[in-house]
Amino acid sequence: MKQIANFIVNGKACELAIEPHMLLVEVLRDELGLTGTKQSCGIGHCGACTVLIDGIPTLSCLTPALTARGKNITTIEGLAEGTRLHPIQKAFIDYGAIQCGYCTPGMILSAKALLDRNPNPSREQVKQALSGNLCRCTGYVKIVDAVLAAAESMGKEASE
Repeated sequence: MKQIANFIVNGKACELAIEPHMLLVEVLRDELGLTGTKQSCGIGHCGACTVLIDGIPTLSCLTPALTARGKNITTIEGLAEGTRLHPIQKAFIDYGAIQCGYCTPGMILSAKALLDRNPNPSREQVKQALSGNLCRCTGYVKIVDAVLAAAESMGKEASE
């Protein structure tokens, strides 16, 4: 029997009738068409499905959708403002931190959560914040460099 779920997804209120067993990744991808959130391992090991729930990185492949009722959910689609990329997204492109791109949405959202709480992290803090996100292509150096560059860029924007 379907239940009503109310969410705020990328700043927009959503009300859906969903099955109680549905995972958040299924609701985002299948019901809302937000396919930037990737479904990969399904057991919480890779981080490709990471979204922010009330600003906290969360594995949507392990999260029953109904537990997110009334919460603010941010997916990769919610970062850009129109055609203007978020500074983290831009840095990932500029620094070559995108290879196949499959892990990128989860990496970027984990980085955003870090920079929201710590706008000037050390390299080690970036590595720690991204430790739940696996990448098979880049070797992580470019990803960490991109996050540090985004932090610097966001710091400059904030001081202007």
